[in-house]
Amino acid sequence: MPPVAALPHNFEDYIAPTCNRLHFLQAYLADWGVESSIIPLAGRKHLYVQFPQTAYNPLFKIKTVITHYDRVPNSPGANDNSAANIMIADWAGRLVARSRKGGALAAHNVRIFFTDGEELGENGVNEQGAFALAELFRKLGITRDDVYVFDACGRGTVPVLARAGIDALKKTGASFKKQFVSLYQRTQNLLRDCSPNHWLTLPVPYSDNAGFLACGIPAVAITLLPEDEANAYLRNLMNDKNLEKEVMHAHWETDDPARLPRFRYEEMMPKTWRLFHTEYDNALSLTPESVAVMQKLLDDLADLKIV
Repeated sequence: MPPVAALPHNFEDYIAPTCNRLHFLQAYLADWGVESSIIPLAGRKHLYVQFPQTAYNPLFKIKTVITHYDRVPNSPGANDNSAANIMIADWAGRLVARSRKGGALAAHNVRIFFTDGEELGENGVNEQGAFALAELFRKLGITRDDVYVFDACGRGTVPVLARAGIDALKKTGASFKKQFVSLYQRTQNLLRDCSPNHWLTLPVPYSDNAGFLACGIPAVAITLLPEDEANAYLRNLMNDKNLEKEVMHAHWETDDPARLPRFRYEEMMPKTWRLFHTEYDNALSLTPESVAVMQKLLDDLADLKIV
């Protein structure tokens, strides 16, 4: 697979205020030779990557990768979630090239969706675009996939696996619990192999994983953080037992209607998350070394064979 050294030169075009991000992604994928189709669903437009049939081996489990392309108004959304969008689009291009070569590596069993409406989830998970997508999965009987959500992957080198779903296992049925725990453990192993001694499981604000979990489909979310921020956040979690609850339940400040919703425990959050939904979530806030970490993580995921 050809190396991807950095985000593309036209990344600034993608985060420009007037960019039609859906059309940009379709054209960007097409430049890689990747076909895609728009899936309109519940007022949202999701983008589905169409890999050739040789990409799938029925002996192994499908790995569904989700990355939201929408953003809040008045924010470039460079890290939330443009960087992950482009890195996953580049990955799709590498996977198509790999499939065309044939042989044992042709079948990667990856399915990719660029989702719309993730940012609406703060008003209730059923308004989130991924919720309707997950409902469609259930109607079609697609409930055995491994679902991986990638959000905010443009800052730092420490892969973080969100704890979302762990605390709810006591209230779930045996089938969901077994499937979720298996997925969670596999994801831990994936991060361990990708980044030995530099990965963590931490409370992370919900992303599109919320929509899938609400529909009873196991899903995990992966993000990146700078090492100093991850370590400071871990210390804050140990010092204040309320912090995890605030993060996991997305408790927003709403006293000032003129102010964008923010966490009550904002100052105890990683700086990376405090940039979300602001003008400072721009290209200058990203760290170039994140690209290499994500490339290895995604390529390792493609190589993962799950029976």
